[in-house]
Amino acid sequence: MRSVRVFVAGHKGMVGSALVRSLKRKKKLRIITVDKKKLNLINQKNVQTYFERNKFDQVYLSAAKVGGIYANNTFPGEFIYENIMIQANVINSAFLTGVKKLLFLGSSCIYPKSANQPIKESDLLSGKLEPTNEPYAIAKIAGLKLCESYNRQYGLSHGIDYRCVMPTNLYGTGDNYHPKNSHVIPGLINRFYEAKKSNKPKVIVWGTGKPKREFLFVDDMAEASIYLNNLDKSIYDKFTRPLSKHINIGSGKDFTIKQLAQIVKEVTGYKGKIEFDNSMPDGVPRKLLNSKLINKLGWKPKITLKKGLALTYADFLKSKKND
Repeated sequence: MRSVRVFVAGHKGMVGSALVRSLKRKKKLRIITVDKKKLNLINQKNVQTYFERNKFDQVYLSAAKVGGIYANNTFPGEFIYENIMIQANVINSAFLTGVKKLLFLGSSCIYPKSANQPIKESDLLSGKLEPTNEPYAIAKIAGLKLCESYNRQYGLSHGIDYRCVMPTNLYGTGDNYHPKNSHVIPGLINRFYEAKKSNKPKVIVWGTGKPKREFLFVDDMAEASIYLNNLDKSIYDKFTRPLSKHINIGSGKDFTIKQLAQIVKEVTGYKGKIEFDNSMPDGVPRKLLNSKLINKLGWKPKITLKKGLALTYADFLKSKKND
């Protein structure tokens, strides 16, 4: 009996590398990855040719152009175009080459800015999006709806089962620590590290510090994704609807940015003060996912925020040594 051939798109990113780590612990799987230099997922013809040659059984679609508020505001055209193209090419090539199982990883930013908290799966498309990352969110919604639409049209005739998960804010091993283009946790780690290194008396954090955010360690997300992808179809279908097939993945807890900054300060060993720059945007006041559905299906996170931040800081220090 041959091994199941699993393609992880975006294997070098934080999410993709976590998926590869988790998948390697499973039996009878052959994990296949390809470098961006060898296969640009934006190129439709090349993606389809690659799929035709490799005959995958399963696909995990984690490839994406990602970034924080600064990056989303600076490169909105790139964010919407590249993400839509990557998703369309991978999902359609999977379908055309007979891939039966695919898991698409979205983002909690798909939900409306004013959604009730905690955010349920059914809140999708019930209001306006957060303007600072709207292009990225629209691209992710398109990917989700592409999976749903293929299931509706080809699920019975071709036996496909394309599932979608919506993780909360992720952090951890392999994150992007760029001082401007990173998300909040790696951005803070970088600032506190540099301040400690230079003996600066204070660290300035963007915004008021009042917004609340939920965070999930990336390895917890990977385990949840694989768990959901391998869940019996009858169970998955029982808890989802044809026009709402996505499932939230969250920790179930949120923290203010002020609380987060304090924990990062402790983890990095910085001794100075924290100040907040009220002139910079906060984003949405609160974003907490309702993860009751995945909890009902038998999964819960294992890694606390403080433990996860310690592991992330260790990874950050390792990346500095390798620079």
